[in-house]
Amino acid sequence: MPLNRLKLVGRLLLLALLITGVVAAWLDRDALSPATIEAAVTGSAAAPVLFLAAHIATSLLFIPRALIAATAGLIFGLWWGLVWATIGSVLGSASGFLVARYIYGGAIDLETLPWFGAYLRRSERGGWPMVTVVRLLPINHSVVNYALALTKVRLADYLIGSLLGQIPSTIAFVEFGAFGERAASGKGGWLVPMLIGLAALAAAYALRYFLRKRDKPT
Repeated sequence: MPLNRLKLVGRLLLLALLITGVVAAWLDRDALSPATIEAAVTGSAAAPVLFLAAHIATSLLFIPRALIAATAGLIFGLWWGLVWATIGSVLGSASGFLVARYIYGGAIDLETLPWFGAYLRRSERGGWPMVTVVRLLPINHSVVNYALALTKVRLADYLIGSLLGQIPSTIAFVEFGAFGERAASGKGGWLVPMLIGLAALAAAYALRYFLRKRDKPT
């Protein structure tokens, strides 16, 4: 079989696998819920590795990143939860980007995409600062991963921008998870993570508003 045909078959098989995974995740949504992941991971010596694997899976299957980040706060607490959720967000971003670029990179004309396509075109020219702006937009994590793979943005710029753009929301979601764990278990000190989460969420919205006003795409 010619090499080009093998590549096409590989891409189609990977695409079919992703579609199957998305459908399965939708039909069995509880399997990747915070409670299920917490029950499967808590107490295991490989808890961080299992959590990162779950984070990558949710990033590929259009499951909201808020759920998995909040789960990090539930499982690991405030500070370690932030560490593992940040690492997971970068690994999930990279996985979605590389998978999508392998399957259909360059196959869609960005000029045909409404509104969001303008940000994607700017990402090609603006590098990691513009990727950061895109990451601050209220759009599903998986959608952004796959959409940015359509551009010619470099992987290094993509990873740097993804890391920086996701920090405010990661802090917010992890802190809310830590707040929920402390409040539910009757532990003290739940007020601090709640306030940090609210502050981080407010900062994310304020930064997003400022950057959109300052640097509207054309």
